[in-house]
Amino acid sequence: MLVELSRFRVKPGKSARVDEWLAMLNFHMDEVKQTLVREEMKVEVIFREIIGEDEYLYWFSIQGEAGEHVRTSPFEVDRLHIAFHDECIDHEYGMRDAQPQVIMIPDAIARAMGWDNPPGDAVAFARKEIIHRRPGS
Repeated sequence: MLVELSRFRVKPGKSARVDEWLAMLNFHMDEVKQTLVREEMKVEVIFREIIGEDEYLYWFSIQGEAGEHVRTSPFEVDRLHIAFHDECIDHEYGMRDAQPQVIMIPDAIARAMGWDNPPGDAVAFARKEIIHRRPGS
């Protein structure tokens, strides 16, 4: 499984658009859940935070390694997700990844998720920022 926590900075002036997008996801949850199946997404949670003058979105997810990418999705909600990301996420800042160090999950839940060895998916700590940027950003 892939266990990820990623931070994205919202572009200035896009907070109201973030409100709209999060409301859209909640309103279309049945379609959202369909996309999770094809992505092998077991858990996906979006957090929101303000630090100083900057707004951030965080994605926490547990996903199977063979999940399909959002850009190959046939679902309209995923096309809206990509458009939102292009419009509102600061790609110069990049996607900042935290590193899972300890994974704690009850055995029964891990089995229900088809997860054989949750502690084995923790990673060795790299003492550096992990930043992913789009080419040309």
